[in-house]
Amino acid sequence: MSLDDLNDAVRTTYRDLGDDLAVDLDAETRHELAFLTTLLDPDDPDELVRRAVHMFFQTTVDTGRADFHLRSGFDVTYDEYLSGMTYEEMTGAPNPPDNDGRRYQF
Repeated sequence: MSLDDLNDAVRTTYRDLGDDLAVDLDAETRHELAFLTTLLDPDDPDELVRRAVHMFFQTTVDTGRADFHLRSGFDVTYDEYLSGMTYEEMTGAPNPPDNDGRRYQF
């Protein structure tokens, strides 16, 4: 797969999700959401779910899990996805440079 395949898959999934997303909650998740809603008192519990998705997304990117899955499924990294170009297209080199200062820390 490629960067173009990834872009197409993201666009398709975005379209398929639509504007509203009904999510069934198990008892544990419902309890945790009730606790956080009571604790943080948001205007709408949906806001906590939105925050949770943002946090999970950021954690997935920061820990390198996104790159692992992107490399496995699409042979690209998150940086390549963001730039819209592969490292090869950007530099002419076939692979990203070895980074001893590693971007992701586990």
